[in-house]
Amino acid sequence: MSERMPRHAMVFAAGLGTRMRPVTDTIPKPLVKVAGRALIDHVLDRLALDGVETAIVNVHYMADQIEQHLAGRTAPRIIISDERAKLLDQGGGIRKVLDRLGHEPFLMCNTDAFWVEGPSSNLQRLARTWNPDRMDAMLLVAAAATSVGVDWPGDFTMNVEGQLQKREERSVAPFVYTGVGIIKPELFRAEQRDVFRLAPFFFDAAEKGRLFGQRLEGLWLHVGTPDAIAEAERAIARSTN
Repeated sequence: MSERMPRHAMVFAAGLGTRMRPVTDTIPKPLVKVAGRALIDHVLDRLALDGVETAIVNVHYMADQIEQHLAGRTAPRIIISDERAKLLDQGGGIRKVLDRLGHEPFLMCNTDAFWVEGPSSNLQRLARTWNPDRMDAMLLVAAAATSVGVDWPGDFTMNVEGQLQKREERSVAPFVYTGVGIIKPELFRAEQRDVFRLAPFFFDAAEKGRLFGQRLEGLWLHVGTPDAIAEAERAIARSTN
């Protein structure tokens, strides 16, 4: 394990999964299975393998199912952040558990995206490249053209220094955000709102020259719709043959 690997991760599992309907009419999106394993387990398995100690998992939609599914996990240690009463969005979800996340930078992870690993651990590469003196956040990004399930015109451009800039309107950007990154908790300390998005914090950091990217090695898979499940499974089968 890298000495710089964050000890804590915020895992976003509270979304409604509307684009995944009708699959999510009966189960929450994090429990949708791809290649025989629930999406959330693909994420948590990687965190455990790379030595992350604690994963704070927020829940809202069909929260009981997620809690029951995670009850038997021992690595990483699971802490449930209960958002049953009110869905807080990703930014608000972080603010709710800031005390538990502590004062060190932490990982943030979506549950609808995962990857086939390249020659080395992408989380370890992300942690080794992280530099808090230069960065407020660092995102794992993938090439849009070679990723699976990308149905939007990209998210970011990246310069030779690794700095990210938001895609301009009516343009195409070469990199997509994989849903995984490292961020500083102090960015949220002064926030007073309960419900707010996470993306504006990325864009603010980018304007200050403090948002960086680490390019993913391997194959990134975005599973956002029912059709994307089979597409991802075919891509996994091809990559392992």
